[in-house]
Amino acid sequence: MAVSALLLGFMMLNLTSCSKDEENGTAAPTETEQGGKEDFKPVVVPDVVVTVDDSGQANGGHHFQKIDETSFYIDDIKYTASQGDLMVTGYNEAYFKGAAVIISTLKYQGRTMNVTRVKDVAFKNCTMITSCVIGNKVSRIGNEAFDGCTSLSSVTIPSSVTSIGEKAFEHCRGLKSVVIPIGLMSIGEGAFHDCNGLTSVTIPSSVTSIGSSAFSGCSGLKTVIIPNGVTSIETSAFSGCSGLTSVTIPNSVTCIDNEAFYFCSGLTSVTIPGSVTSIGSSAFSGCSGLISLTIGNSVTSVGDDAFFGCGGLISVTIPSSVTSIGNRAFAVCSSLISVTIPNSVTSIGQYAFYQCRSLTSVIIGSGVTGIGSYAFANCSGLQHFYCHAVNPPSTVSTVFYDAPISSATFHVPAESLDAYKARSPWSEFGTIVAL
Repeated sequence: MAVSALLLGFMMLNLTSCSKDEENGTAAPTETEQGGKEDFKPVVVPDVVVTVDDSGQANGGHHFQKIDETSFYIDDIKYTASQGDLMVTGYNEAYFKGAAVIISTLKYQGRTMNVTRVKDVAFKNCTMITSCVIGNKVSRIGNEAFDGCTSLSSVTIPSSVTSIGEKAFEHCRGLKSVVIPIGLMSIGEGAFHDCNGLTSVTIPSSVTSIGSSAFSGCSGLKTVIIPNGVTSIETSAFSGCSGLTSVTIPNSVTCIDNEAFYFCSGLTSVTIPGSVTSIGSSAFSGCSGLISLTIGNSVTSVGDDAFFGCGGLISVTIPSSVTSIGNRAFAVCSSLISVTIPNSVTSIGQYAFYQCRSLTSVIIGSGVTGIGSYAFANCSGLQHFYCHAVNPPSTVSTVFYDAPISSATFHVPAESLDAYKARSPWSEFGTIVAL
């Protein structure tokens, strides 16, 4: 039977995500709530005020060009009036190049207008922009605002910014570092996706939401400290960050969502704090360099494929809070030597420990009632299997497919010896003894 092909066919199906809290307008956490002193200093951006006289001449060497009654170019950046303020809406494709400085305020025809927003797609696919200083009155950077700006190497985000929109800096492959200012509360979905030149990112404690795929594909990113205020690491937030060697997950996090650290092959150790209650599907799948894993004692479910392909993982202790182990949760963890499954676990999914070829010892608690097909298939090093369940767990003949159980020792409760000896596939163990 082509077990490997069948296994791959099942991977990535039926992903379940963490439940999302409703959006709220809560303030940034206080020093006490953060659990530590604020280390970030406000990002100071000069107050750039442009005054235009009646003849259309701008002060300070700035170039002003009227487009229509509501839109202007200032230094070849397009600004559009809206509800008494200005927003950046584009650039002069014929002339703009190099560094961009977004102004703070425009004084024109008796009006004073602050620049409060960089609108969606304002600089999208602008390959000429090399750097950007965002004005200190801007509060929001819109969706895809700088998407595809492949020459953008640096961006200065002022402390006035409270949200970065979806895919705001997606595909900015030349971007090397980003300092996110204190005051920012949300980083949008895919905000820095595929910024593979990004080597460092500083996330302040004011951030409470990091959107799905926010840093996915940032293969150059080496370390990340998630602030104590973030409650959920969203779907694919750091997936494909193959250069990531360490990550700090704070006690505020309750959910690690699907594919959150998918294929972060450089990760060597992970500590999942006691606040986390669920580990999503494929959360750490493909983390082949992972050697050390600590699972907090509040986790109740380990999702499908959660640690699939973590080939460097040697041992894992599953806490007594866990009630279910998902399909393929630890499949192809080829260095895993032993595993202890606590009494709280009632079900072990299909292919859960498939092809863990170094696995020599398995201890299953008394609460297990069902074990999925191929759960321990291809565990070619299996020598001892302990099951504390008084009643033999229900399963199928393929649970130990291509595992050497005929030469292994099976340990069961003394009062259940006859029950296990009379039931397949348990009866196929070479030696069955009392615990």
